[in-house]
Amino acid sequence: HLFICQALDEANLTRNLWKSLGHKFTDVLCVPERRLLEDSRNLALYPSTGRSDRVLLFNDILVLIQGNTFQSFDLKLTWVDAVWQWKLNQAVRQALSGKRDFPLWGEAGRGRDPPVCRFSSFTFQEEGRFKGATYEGEWRLSKPHGKGTLTWPDGRNYVGDFQEGMEHGFGICLIPRASEDRYDCYKCHWREGKMSGYGICEYGDEMVYKGYFKDNVRQGFGILENASDAEQPFKYSGHWENDKKHGYGVWDDKERGERYIGMWQEDQRHGPGLVLMQSGVCYQRTFHMDKMVGPGTLLLEDDSIFVGNFTRDLTFVGKGKLTFPNGFTLEGTFSSKSTHGLQTQGILDTSETFLSLFRQLGQEVFPVEKRWEGLCSPFLEFIHSGGQGETEEAFMGFHVQTSKELRKSQEYLFWTEEAPKKVDYLEELIEHQEKDDLQDYLHQALQSSLHPLGKFLKALMLAFQASYSGIGANKHLLSMAQEEVKHTLAATIWIAALCTNFPFRFLCHSDLNGPALVLPIILPCFYPELSMLYMLYHQKEDDLYCQGIVDLSLFPDVKLLEFLEVQKRSLVKDRCFLSATECLQKLITTVDPREKLDILQKTYEEIEKTVNRVLEKEYSLPMDDLLPLLMYVVTRASIQHLGAEIHLIRDLMDPTNEGGMYDFLLTALESCYNFIQKEIRLRPSWQVLHNS
Repeated sequence: HLFICQALDEANLTRNLWKSLGHKFTDVLCVPERRLLEDSRNLALYPSTGRSDRVLLFNDILVLIQGNTFQSFDLKLTWVDAVWQWKLNQAVRQALSGKRDFPLWGEAGRGRDPPVCRFSSFTFQEEGRFKGATYEGEWRLSKPHGKGTLTWPDGRNYVGDFQEGMEHGFGICLIPRASEDRYDCYKCHWREGKMSGYGICEYGDEMVYKGYFKDNVRQGFGILENASDAEQPFKYSGHWENDKKHGYGVWDDKERGERYIGMWQEDQRHGPGLVLMQSGVCYQRTFHMDKMVGPGTLLLEDDSIFVGNFTRDLTFVGKGKLTFPNGFTLEGTFSSKSTHGLQTQGILDTSETFLSLFRQLGQEVFPVEKRWEGLCSPFLEFIHSGGQGETEEAFMGFHVQTSKELRKSQEYLFWTEEAPKKVDYLEELIEHQEKDDLQDYLHQALQSSLHPLGKFLKALMLAFQASYSGIGANKHLLSMAQEEVKHTLAATIWIAALCTNFPFRFLCHSDLNGPALVLPIILPCFYPELSMLYMLYHQKEDDLYCQGIVDLSLFPDVKLLEFLEVQKRSLVKDRCFLSATECLQKLITTVDPREKLDILQKTYEEIEKTVNRVLEKEYSLPMDDLLPLLMYVVTRASIQHLGAEIHLIRDLMDPTNEGGMYDFLLTALESCYNFIQKEIRLRPSWQVLHNS
C-alpha cells in the first residue's frame, strides 16, 4: 500500500512537471518510465539568488536548468564524494562561527555539522512579496524562520516572527503613506503571511483600530476611532466583515453629538437601529443603505411618544400618533410648514388611559445573544482548540505598556530572557473546584487582561461602555443594558463550565451557585453605566422621595417618631437608632446586590438590638412595628437615588433569595420608599405636625 501511494505521488509530480515545462525541455526529458523524485522549487537547496537555476532529481538522471539551457547527469555515473560533503559542512560551520579552525577528519571530527537554524542577512531578488527586501534574522532550512526584520526599498518594514518563510506570529509592520511623511503601524498577530487574529493598528491619519483581522482585513469585532480634535471625530465599536462595518455596531458622531446603535451593511446603516441625541431625544427606525424607511418610534424629552413617519430633523410627516405625558393622544396626518409650525388633521383623545412612564427600545429588534457574536466566537475558538499555541496568541494578542515600547521593535522582539511559561488555563480551572478556591481563581482570572476570561470580560465591558455611557446614558435603554449584563453573567458561567469539558459540572452544583460566584466579580465592570441608567429611569420617583426626605428631616426625633406612629414611646431618645442609620448608609458603598442585602439585614438587626436594649428584654419585631422604625432609619439615612438602588437589587438579586428573609426586608424597604414619595403628602396631619 505504501509503495503504491509513493508511486502515485511521484507520477502526479512528474505529470505536473511536464505541464509546467516548455516543449524545449519536455521533448528531450519526457520519457514514459521517468519519474520526478525532487524539485528544488519544492525543497530549496539554498536561498534563492533570483536566477532561474533549478535542480531536478529523477529516478535515472540529475538535471540542472539554467535559464533556457540544461545539463543532465546520469545517476549511474554520478558520485557525491563524502569528502566534498564533509568539507562543505565544515566551511559553513566556520563561516557561522566567524573564525577558522582545523577540523579533524575521520571519527574524531564527527558531530560537528553546522546548525540547522542560523542567523544571517539576505536580499531577495526573485518575483514575489519579498522582491527587493532585505531580511536579517533567523533561518531554518534556507527559509526565514524565527525572529527577523524585513526592510523594503520603499520604506516598508516588518519586525517579528517568521515560520517557513512567511510572517507568522506576532509582528510589527510599518507602511509609509503616499505623499505623506507618515506611516501606518500594524501591531498584529500574523498567520501564513497575513494579518489574522487580534491587532492594534495606528494609522498615519491618527485613526486607531483595535480588534480582529483575517487575511489582512478587519474581520470580527473591532473598535475604530480617530483623534478627538479631528475635523469629524468619531468612534465605531462593532462588527466588521471584509474591512467594512457589517453587523451589529455602535457609531458615535462626536461632532453632531449623536449615537447610532444598530445594524450595518457595507459601511452603511442598514436594518433596525436606534439614534440617541445629546438632548435626550431618541428614536428607533429601520434604515436601508443609510436612509430611513418606514415608520418609527420617537421619544421626546418631555416623555411624549410619537409613532409614525418623521425626518432626520425630527419633523413629523404623514400619518402618526402622538401620545402626551398626561396620556392624551393625537392621531392623524401631520405636516409642517415654516410659517404655521406643526399642523395635523386627526382625532384628539383626552380620555384617561394607562400610559407606561417610559418605553424601552431595542429589545425585540436586537436579541441579546446576537449583539456581540464577534466577541464570543474568537473566545470559543480558543477554548475548543485547547487554549494553547497559536490560538492563544491570536485571541490574546500581546501585552505591552506603552506605544513607545512597541516602537522599539528590535529590542522588544529580540529579547533574550527566557520566555514566560505558558499556562494551561483549562487545567487550572479544573483544579479549583472547591467553593473558596474557585471564587478566588475566577476573581483573579476575570480581573486580569492577561487571562483569557479577563480578556473576554474586558472586551464585553468596552462594548457595554460604548453603548450606554455618555450619549447612550438614556433611560429608554435600561432593559437592553439589563439583558447584556445578565447575558454576560450567563455566558461567563457557561464558558467557565465549558472549560472543564463537563458543562456546569461545578458552577451549577447546589453548593456552588454560579451566579452568586460570578456576579460580584463582573458587576463592577458594568456598574457605573448600569447604575446611571437606573437613576435616569427612576429620576422622577427619586425626586419625590428626596423632597419627602428633606421635609421629614426638619422634624426632631420625638416629633418624627410620633408622626410615624411608633407606639413604644420609651424608645424615644435624643439620637435614636444611630447605629442602624449608619449601617443603612453603607448601602451605596458596594455594587454587589448580595452585599447590599446583607447591609439591609444588618440594619434590621441593629434596629432590633436597639429595641431589645431599651426594653431590656428579647423582642422580635413584627412587620407593624418594623415598618415605622425602618421608615425612621431610612429618613435619617437620607440615601439619594434609593429607588434606583432598590430596583437594581431586585432585578439582579439571586433568585434563590426570593421569598426568604432578604426578600422580606427588601419589600419592607420598598414600602418605606413608596410611603415617603407618595403617601406622606396625603396625610391630613402632615401640615399640622409640620407647623407645630
